[in-house]
Amino acid sequence: MKKALVIQTAFIGDVILATPLIEKLHDFFPGISIDFVVKKGNEGLLHKHPKLHKVYVFDKRVGKLKALYQTIKQVRHVKYDIVINLHRFASSGIIASLAKSVLKVGFNKNPFSFFYDEVIKHKFDTRIHEVDRNLALIQFFTDHTSYNPKLYPTAADYNFVSQFVINNESYYCFAPTSVWFTKQVPKYKSIELLNRLNGKKVFLLGAPSDFKYCEDLIAQTQNTQTVNLCGKLNLLQSAALMQNAKMNFVNDSAPMHLASAMNAPVTAIYCSTVPDLGFGPLSDNYKILQVENLSCKPCGLHGYKACPKGHFKCGEINLEGIMSA
Repeated sequence: MKKALVIQTAFIGDVILATPLIEKLHDFFPGISIDFVVKKGNEGLLHKHPKLHKVYVFDKRVGKLKALYQTIKQVRHVKYDIVINLHRFASSGIIASLAKSVLKVGFNKNPFSFFYDEVIKHKFDTRIHEVDRNLALIQFFTDHTSYNPKLYPTAADYNFVSQFVINNESYYCFAPTSVWFTKQVPKYKSIELLNRLNGKKVFLLGAPSDFKYCEDLIAQTQNTQTVNLCGKLNLLQSAALMQNAKMNFVNDSAPMHLASAMNAPVTAIYCSTVPDLGFGPLSDNYKILQVENLSCKPCGLHGYKACPKGHFKCGEINLEGIMSA
């Protein structure tokens, strides 16, 4: 096998959890040329990736139909030995179906899976992590060995974040926000966490849109060593900073998967979801904090804009043992 195309046009975490395919394909086929399709905004994860040949960007900002046309036109310039589509929705199915390849592989939940040569059943089995669900797509020509996610910050990324760490001091990272309200630890709990880390250097991580929220946290915490880096780091720079943290505190969201990809120590705080859904941390050093024995938890695979029950009891996380993390 000489050329492969991997398609994952979902969210940041989904792209990170697709990277084990890159690692496994390279192990089984040294010298293979792998291209990757991501949606606009996620391409930074794969910047200068040493095991990728080309990254295509599916940019829906120009209009979905135009983006589809442009992406299909680009990938059809190459004749692939295999196209592997991890995404389960129509747009990626169309791209995969119209790409030139000997084999097309994907999940049965994609509406265009009838164009695939190999169709793998997709199910949310609590015994299976998402990376292994993804790797199942290539088991028929590799093996059952599992691989962890992996990202490759550049020397420039490490150099950039070094400015924030003085004299190799120890530090913590905390990514307190989430797109979904029910996945995000409540603000009063974030403040409590920062207070429990009082006197420790803590870097707050997030997008530019999270900057004000984190400024509010800083204004209400006793910890004067808290630094707001929201919007100041790109994805690989965030990963580089997390790699050497004493501990990374995260929600069930993209930063958790960044930690997994760097094998960085992580404490994952689960509110409305649970790790048994298959999206848990994969670092060697990890801890999970969550409220146990709630009949309404998990309330779904993804988060909600508000608690369906109106009480958000799953956010009442016990942080007493946070310093032992």
